[in-house]
Amino acid sequence: MEGAVTVVLVSLMFVLSEINCQEAILHISNESTDREYCIVYNHSWTPISATLDAATEYPLVNLTSTSLCNGSGISPDVMKGKAVVVMHGDCNMSQKAIVAQKLGATTLLIAKNRSLVTPSAIESEYAKVHIPLALMRYRDFLEAQQVFGEGMQVKLYAPPYSKIDPSIAVILLISIVTVTLGGFWSGACERDRLNSGDTGGGGGENKADSGELFLYSPLKVVIFVAMMCGMLVLMYFFYNVLVYIIIAIFCLASASALFSCLDAVMEKIGCGTLNFSIQNWNLSLRSLLLSAVCISIAVVWGVYRNEDRWIWILQDLLGVAFCLNFMKTISLSNFKICVILLSLLLVYDVFFVFITPFFTKNGVSIMVQVALGPDASGEKTQGNMVEIPAEPQAPFEKLPVVMRVPRFSAPAQNLCGMQFSILGYGDIIVPGLLVAYCSRFDVWINSRRKIYFVSCCFAYLLGMILTFAVMLLSGMGQPALLYLVPFTLITSSVVAGCRGEMRQFWAGTTYEVLDSSREPLLPEGRTDCTVEGERC
Repeated sequence: MEGAVTVVLVSLMFVLSEINCQEAILHISNESTDREYCIVYNHSWTPISATLDAATEYPLVNLTSTSLCNGSGISPDVMKGKAVVVMHGDCNMSQKAIVAQKLGATTLLIAKNRSLVTPSAIESEYAKVHIPLALMRYRDFLEAQQVFGEGMQVKLYAPPYSKIDPSIAVILLISIVTVTLGGFWSGACERDRLNSGDTGGGGGENKADSGELFLYSPLKVVIFVAMMCGMLVLMYFFYNVLVYIIIAIFCLASASALFSCLDAVMEKIGCGTLNFSIQNWNLSLRSLLLSAVCISIAVVWGVYRNEDRWIWILQDLLGVAFCLNFMKTISLSNFKICVILLSLLLVYDVFFVFITPFFTKNGVSIMVQVALGPDASGEKTQGNMVEIPAEPQAPFEKLPVVMRVPRFSAPAQNLCGMQFSILGYGDIIVPGLLVAYCSRFDVWINSRRKIYFVSCCFAYLLGMILTFAVMLLSGMGQPALLYLVPFTLITSSVVAGCRGEMRQFWAGTTYEVLDSSREPLLPEGRTDCTVEGERC
């Protein structure tokens, strides 16, 4: 059961990024009040002011009774020097704009009852339009009419936002702190095990007494990755059913992980426990209180999981706990297993992000489709296009397998709908397993400077920085493992090679459980667990 849960969650944890959108703000006011609404425009076609103060204010004329495909029946005096709002109709937008500017309008707003898609036209029409053109929701215009009546003054502006949003720094901080803490925790557990004289569990389950699960067989690693691929494909075809199963599993797994993390903190700071018995059950007051807190947090997240304004905080908290507990629980027994697992997952990540769009009907990669959900059409729009729903949409279910931080420097985007910077749990867990192995190896060789652990964490940081740099330059989400795996594997190999410890680093330790078909890792005739005079 534990292995199945692992496959289900880990197979869906990879990076996605924010989209380059073209939203702007419609500022409507009168003498006593003002409000702002979301509009969509094409900055390369009809640019508008970057700030509210720089924008020119115009009175708004209501012509929603027409689609303005021609100027018949409309007096130029009605539109001259004013902004005008018309309905979306059968003719194209450039035709409406040409008619509007011939009649003297200064700005054209097109109200739509359907999704707002970035305005476009045939190439020859772009040069003919000289006035700002934008799309707005028809329901927003009706609301504005109720608030302001007929005396509306409007300004259009598009606040600039930096691609290097502060949310990226928050995501980077979350990832590096989680990887570092997870690796440190794994090393601390290994040190406690060695100090207690525990040499690991036996039997076919390959579990230590502490509950850790060791991956030691290359065949099992291959089967594990194959199951991940199968799970991702199943999610692609049966998303609407399986998403609820994943949500339920995440609630259980994250509550358990959060309990494990908080209990370890309580133990570290010396928080005592009050033990008592009920019939044959031995209970702890601390465990009961922690269980209640963790279950409550998971339940609150499950109930309000689609409330974007604040629920991301709980999702990130549960996600950090899940990743930490995963890195502490799942142990890679040697560097050979690390190389096999990380290399296979690198191929997996690249294939499902870059290759699968050639096989899907809508040209969206399976990884993006599964991570964002089939109903997130606006979020998946590529390049310089954006799609905003014209009517309030029922919240669609999203997989809880990403860290999410809202963009801080995108007021127009957040007015149209919250935008997030996203990092998949897999981009923390997968390199984190190697970091955890390096931390344990430092314990085995009694490295006081923790050279393997520190160097691998630094390599992870550099890999993440490169990932975000490429994402910002290309304007596309990147498979982070494409950069993280080479950085961490090569750095670890170089450190082991320079220290002359590659053989030990590659083979791992001797307390791991081996297949009966494999030879012991110690040289023939050796019965201790020392390497060149140092305890391993």
